[in-house]
Amino acid sequence: MAGRSEGTSTGDVRLGLRENWQQFSLLVLLNAFVGGMVGLERTVVPLIGSQEFRIASTTIVVSFIVSFGVVKAFANLISGHLADLYGRKHLLVAGWLFGLPVPFMIGWGPTWGWVVAANALLGINQGLAWSMTVIMKVDLVGPKSRGLAVGLNEFAGYLSVGLTAFLTGYIAARYGLRPQPFYLGIGYAAVGLVLATLLVRDTRHHVRLEASRHAAASMDTLGFWQIFRRTSFGDRNLFAASQAGLVNNLNDGMSWGIFPLFFASFGLGIERIGTLKAVYPVVWGVLQTVTGPLSDRWGRKGLIAAGMWVQAVALCLTAATHSYRWWLVASVLLGVGTAMVYPTLIASVSDASHPIWRITDLVGAAYAIATIGALTFASGTIVAFVMDRPRQNPSS
Repeated sequence: MAGRSEGTSTGDVRLGLRENWQQFSLLVLLNAFVGGMVGLERTVVPLIGSQEFRIASTTIVVSFIVSFGVVKAFANLISGHLADLYGRKHLLVAGWLFGLPVPFMIGWGPTWGWVVAANALLGINQGLAWSMTVIMKVDLVGPKSRGLAVGLNEFAGYLSVGLTAFLTGYIAARYGLRPQPFYLGIGYAAVGLVLATLLVRDTRHHVRLEASRHAAASMDTLGFWQIFRRTSFGDRNLFAASQAGLVNNLNDGMSWGIFPLFFASFGLGIERIGTLKAVYPVVWGVLQTVTGPLSDRWGRKGLIAAGMWVQAVALCLTAATHSYRWWLVASVLLGVGTAMVYPTLIASVSDASHPIWRITDLVGAAYAIATIGALTFASGTIVAFVMDRPRQNPSS
């Protein structure tokens, strides 16, 4: 149970939610601010690209997501290793320092390149700050309540994503796409940095306590790349979680970048787009408080598989219908499916990993990088074989 003590070590280090409720609650609040930084962009940024910078290409408009995703993948990949070297708190504070310029760059940047660069910084912010809040909560509660810990963390983060997406749409509909919606981000970044710096305590002693009682103590000697290979393709459970994590992140990225442009192409206003963009992460965030603990009781596999199927239905419904009512239904379904998948995936990776490995979101990182590389190569190949050579101008 969440509130039961799971052991002690030298000093006052104890595992369990009740024993660490103050730090746990602080981390939940802090992740709400982390999620708010992403929520700033869910409604407004694609529309800034198409309407303010007059970018006609959808591919170029969603380039900000590519910069975010690639940088976040690398930040996730190394965050756990760096946290073991320098401490969780130091990585958390560093994440907020990278996040501070983001709302200024998007709100006042003179070109689209500033938005793309801001999202690279946001990727570092999320890769470090969100990862550390997950890792630190799992450190605090120990092995018996991982699903609950992850569920509460993701609840706070994605509820904030949804509420911020709604608020930025509301503000943009009344005052314009820039800079007013990004005043929220300035507040999020400032408060997040203060909380992380002054109030958060490191949890390395908690993970050492758990590791000292872990049955597979001999695994401590594995190097970083050995752990990377095992979590990528050497273990069937971690492989299954990795590919599901990749697809889940691709779904979320599509919702983030393409959905606002898709809805706007049918004449939907900014405020209604903001509502649709809010419903999905709010449902996702709230239901994770249920699905996370359920995965501790029922197991991980069934929730992950069923959740992926629900996501597929939601995406097909969005593509096949052209009315606000059906898009709203699809947004709810997408939130339900993602809530079934996301906290369960993170908990399943912790189940299959030694505590010393605790590299959050390594799930999918290798596959994300490899997929981007494969897609880039395929794109170049298509150009090479399909594109016509420029014809000579007869008059020249």
